Amino acid sequence: MSYDSQPPTPPSSPSSSPSPRRFGRGNVTVAVAALVPTALAGWLVWQAMSGPGDSDPPKVVPLPGQTQSQSRSASSHADAKPSAPTTPPTATASPSRTKEEDKPVAAPTATGPLAGKVVVVDPGHNPGNFRHTREINRLVDVGTHRKECDTTGTSTNGGYTEASFTLDVSRRLRTLLEQQGATVKLVQNEDRPYGPCVDERARIGNEAKADAVVSVHADGSAVGNRGFHVILPALVKAGAADTSEIVGPSRDLGTRLAGKFVQATGSAPSNYVGGGTGLVVRKDLGGLNLSTVPKVFIECGNMRDPKDAALLTDGGWRQKAAQGIADGIGSYLNG
Repeated sequence: MSYDSQPPTPPSSPSSSPSPRRFGRGNVTVAVAALVPTALAGWLVWQAMSGPGDSDPPKVVPLPGQTQSQSRSASSHADAKPSAPTTPPTATASPSRTKEEDKPVAAPTATGPLAGKVVVVDPGHNPGNFRHTREINRLVDVGTHRKECDTTGTSTNGGYTEASFTLDVSRRLRTLLEQQGATVKLVQNEDRPYGPCVDERARIGNEAKADAVVSVHADGSAVGNRGFHVILPALVKAGAADTSEIVGPSRDLGTRLAGKFVQATGSAPSNYVGGGTGLVVRKDLGGLNLSTVPKVFIECGNMRDPKDAALLTDGGWRQKAAQGIADGIGSYLNG
């Protein structure tokens, strides 16, 4: 779920079903410019959207009703590390070298459709947040107000945590983007005890001068609430926050991402927020308010609904989710 949407809560017991927590009312200014057929069960998806919307709070624009098909496939992902040498290298005499040979060898240039592009992937929450509630409860400035550094995230009734889900999808996404030549930075890779806080998450993308930032999440709503939605930044000018330059580009990124996510996963847009568009605008998320580069959040599904949870816990589906996000980012960067 959106890590700065509400105060953190302790880990939920497997039998609990909390009420919807992260969707707010408001106005979203979203216009879908075209519908294209997909390869999955007659789905229609969006390919373009109009310019920035300045309404505050946001409103949502409904997309025509659609049907859902789901498919799964097996996948695996592993990172290998080289082993250390068991004995020190033996010194040998160096042959004479020419001046030409002494020149440093340039690193190979990345190739592919995303070569030269920088993408920051933000895995929502951190598996260690549960052990650092005091630290993540401290308040930080998000422009419009002050709120908690981070939250623990949600989980399925079976105990599969949102933090585990977001890391898995983000790692798969990084691989897919790097295969296309992009330079990819993860905001966190379970390499720190907690966090980072929401203001630092935004700052990491800003300092990287990212061409696109996507924050990966899963929702924690009520049973029966299903589907994904993409959260876009509202027009915010308050304190350290000024989203005026990124509202339009972020909407383009989010619209393309939503369309490609449908194509790759067969999942429906949310049936409980976004009016059927799969797009929502919010002004309360520090990760969006403080961003100076195009950025969106994606809630890939509802961990508290058994049917959505069955998808989110399936490795084959998570690979499809990563593919959909990668395709959306690629469409935006090449569009």
